[in-house]
Amino acid sequence: MAAALSESLARATGFTQFEYSLSGKWLELLKEIAPHVKRVAVIRDPTRGPGIGQFAVIQSVAPSLGLELRPINALDMAEIERSVAAFAAFPNGGLIVTSGGTGFNRDVIVPLAARHRLPAVYPFRYFVADGGLVSYGPDTIDQFHRAAGYVDRILKGEKPADMPVQAPTKYELVINLKTAKALGLNVPPSLLARADKVIE
Repeated sequence: MAAALSESLARATGFTQFEYSLSGKWLELLKEIAPHVKRVAVIRDPTRGPGIGQFAVIQSVAPSLGLELRPINALDMAEIERSVAAFAAFPNGGLIVTSGGTGFNRDVIVPLAARHRLPAVYPFRYFVADGGLVSYGPDTIDQFHRAAGYVDRILKGEKPADMPVQAPTKYELVINLKTAKALGLNVPPSLLARADKVIE
């Protein structure tokens, strides 16, 4: 399977959105911004590659941070709401939202985390712009700029098969201080100093 995937990628061109290893950073961020967290619900789509791969990395990192995980399927909004409410009934919980199949539900997921007072880490800046606590993920605008360069090269005659698939090169950490205050969290100065954008 891995060999077939490598072979197919060798003939492909374009951009990947995530390195799965990045997912472990979400747990570290959650523990840094909310040290009291002991239990983490992970919203992911179990039928798509990102949801499967990212959750596997999160599972591998959780024991070293002393965190207990609870997967929540992102296939049905009613199920997400029920599962998050049940999870939040017990103390010291936090939330991670993976990429792949979750972005179009952010108008429900972000208020859900706020309602249940769950500190949450998201994969993209737009979750935090909509009121989420913190995000760490690729700069999607940078990827659009890089894609334009690929289009230019193709229009000038370069073969797409000769242009490798590229992973993101620029990642951004975004923190919403208003949300942190609403949750009663004091964001560590060291974390604020690393942030690419702080929303106040």
